[in-house]
Amino acid sequence: MKMPASNAPSLFDRATLRHRRARVKDEALFLHRAAVDEVQDRLSMVKRVFTAPAIVTPFAHIWRDALHGATRVADEETLELTPGAHDLVVHAMALHWANDPVGQLIQCHRALRPDGLLLTVCLGGETLHQLRAALVQAEIEVTGGLSPRIAPMGELRDLGALLQRAGLALPVADAVPVTAEYRDLTHLMQDLRAMAETNVLTNRLKTPTRRKVFERAQSIYAEHFATPQGRLPATFELICLTGWSPDDSQPKPLRPGSARMRLAEALGTSEGKLSD
Repeated sequence: MKMPASNAPSLFDRATLRHRRARVKDEALFLHRAAVDEVQDRLSMVKRVFTAPAIVTPFAHIWRDALHGATRVADEETLELTPGAHDLVVHAMALHWANDPVGQLIQCHRALRPDGLLLTVCLGGETLHQLRAALVQAEIEVTGGLSPRIAPMGELRDLGALLQRAGLALPVADAVPVTAEYRDLTHLMQDLRAMAETNVLTNRLKTPTRRKVFERAQSIYAEHFATPQGRLPATFELICLTGWSPDDSQPKPLRPGSARMRLAEALGTSEGKLSD
């Protein structure tokens, strides 16, 4: 499914992202397994049997047993999805690395049959907020400047709005926080590298960071966020988005002015004018 070329600068270095994903350690992919659990829980509440699902994922093996008969599609800027071929598309843990997130959702929408479901799980804006705060303060103190270190991630409200921009009906967005604990900052950074969730911003700093920045960040992190046991908590916000391909069978909002009863009557109260 080809999308029109964009002249907008790329926020993320996708070549570096592919290279880092090729070196992941399977035991570090706990966020992707959490996404599998979220998707299965949400689908269990939908009174529908999906017979032609597709899953967009950078790690296909994580989803091997998640959805029977699912077509697994690599996370690329142009998705190998056939228009109108699926009644369910799951976009799993990849939207936060998309240079064109709306384009990704549009491609998924086009792959859906009428009244098909899109279910997206990605990282949201509260992800690694402790690390972000510690690094920002440490770098300013040590170097007097600031460089892009953690990718900007969408807030819940903004990500939910993308569903409507992509032409999907009945949009719903909610967040599920996942917290992991680490011995120290080095332990956290090692885990982020092992799961390929490190900085791939196109304009990221290309020279090594001074050791003093990380030493100071460790102190700030521990001072402000450490648990009573001395561990460093790291928050990962899973954003879950659901939207449906429009169909005449879906419920529609009432036309303004079409109500047959006043709200006051429905509530069993009297209606009056507000004072000036």
